Amino acid sequence: MKVCGIVAEYNPFHNGHKYHIEKTKELYGATHIAAVMSGNFTQRGDVAVFDKYRRAGTALRNGADLVIELPVPFALGSAEQFAYGSVSLLHSLGCVEMISFGSESGDAALLEETAGAVMFAQQNEDFFAFMRRGDSFPVALQKTIEKYYEDDIINALTAPNNTLAVEYIKALGELGSSMKPVTVKRIGTDHDSSGTNGCYASASHIRKGIAAGEDMSAFVPGFPEDCLNDIAKITNLETAILAKLRTMSPEELEKAPNVLMGLENRIYKAARVSTNLAELYMLIKTKRYTMSRIRRIIMAEFIGIKKSDLKDPPPYVHILGMNGKGREILAAAKCELPVDTSLKALSQNGSRAKRFAALESRAGDLYALAFDKKRVCGLDHTSKPIILN
Repeated sequence: MKVCGIVAEYNPFHNGHKYHIEKTKELYGATHIAAVMSGNFTQRGDVAVFDKYRRAGTALRNGADLVIELPVPFALGSAEQFAYGSVSLLHSLGCVEMISFGSESGDAALLEETAGAVMFAQQNEDFFAFMRRGDSFPVALQKTIEKYYEDDIINALTAPNNTLAVEYIKALGELGSSMKPVTVKRIGTDHDSSGTNGCYASASHIRKGIAAGEDMSAFVPGFPEDCLNDIAKITNLETAILAKLRTMSPEELEKAPNVLMGLENRIYKAARVSTNLAELYMLIKTKRYTMSRIRRIIMAEFIGIKKSDLKDPPPYVHILGMNGKGREILAAAKCELPVDTSLKALSQNGSRAKRFAALESRAGDLYALAFDKKRVCGLDHTSKPIILN
C-alpha cells in the first residue's frame, strides 16, 4: 500500500487530470490516491461549474480513491493559503507518503530549489521595496527572484502550475511533513489555453465550451448528457453579491482575508456604483492587486469569510466520496482530526469546527442560487457522499 495525495479543483475533471493520476501510479508506484478537492467555490474566485459531489464522483470513477473537501476559506485563499490548507489535510491523515502535482517543468528537484528561492525572496528587503512601490505580490516576487537567481529558477516561476507546485513544497516544509513531493509533466495544452490537443483541453477552455452549450465529451471522461442544463454560473449571483456588498461598511469589508492597505475603501465605493461584477472588479483593480485576488476577496466577502478563519489549519476532514481503496486509506490513517462524511457531525468538534461547517453550509446555500434552476438550502446536510465499490 502506497498512498499518494493530489490537490485539485477538478473544475471539471478532464483527461489531463486522468493522465496525472495514471502517470502518478506508473512513475511512482502509488497504489491508492487521496485527493483534496475544492468544494463549490474555486481559487479563481468563481463558482465551480458542477457541484462538488458530481465532480467527486467523476474523480472516483477515473482513478481517485478518496476525495476530501478543501474548506471554503482555503479554497478561496491565495495560492499560499490554498496550498497550505490542502497539504495540511493530506499530512493529517498520517498515511500519505507522497504528494503528486502536475507541473510544466516535470522536475521536482528544480521545483524544490525554486521553493527555496521563493522563501528567500519573500524575506528579502528588495521584495518589500518593490511592494512599497506599488507592485503586486507576484510582480515583486518575480523581480526579486530575477535579481538573485539564474534563468532556470526565473523561468520556473513564470508557469502557473509550477508556481502552485512551489507552494505545495513550501507547505510541506512549514508543516514538517515527511510526504515526498513528486511531479508529472503537464502535457496537451497550456494552463488557461483556448486551444485543444487531441483529447486534451484546459479546464478554462472546457468551461467556456460547456457554458456555450457545446459537447465537451472528447475532453471530459464520462461527460454527463444532462450537465449542459445543470451548470452553475457566477452571473446568476451578481445581484446577490452586489446586494451583500452594499450593506457592508468599510470596517466590515476590512475583515475579509487579504484585504490590506485601504482596499476596503475601494470595495465600498465600487459596490455603491457598480451594476455588474465586471464593472465592480475593474473599479477595484489597481497595479498592486491582481484580478484573481480581487475576485477571491469579493467572494470571501459574499460568503462571510474572515481573516481569522485562515490563522490555523482546517479543523476536520470532510469526505465527499470514496471507493474500496478509499476505505483502506481511512483504515490505515492515523488522523488526529475528526473524519466524517457528515458536516453536521463534524460541526460538533469544537468552536472552530462549528464555524467552518457553518461557512461551508452557507457557501452551499449561496451556490444553490448560481443555477438557472435554483436549488434549495441545506444540501450540504442532505446530500449523500459518493460511495463506490
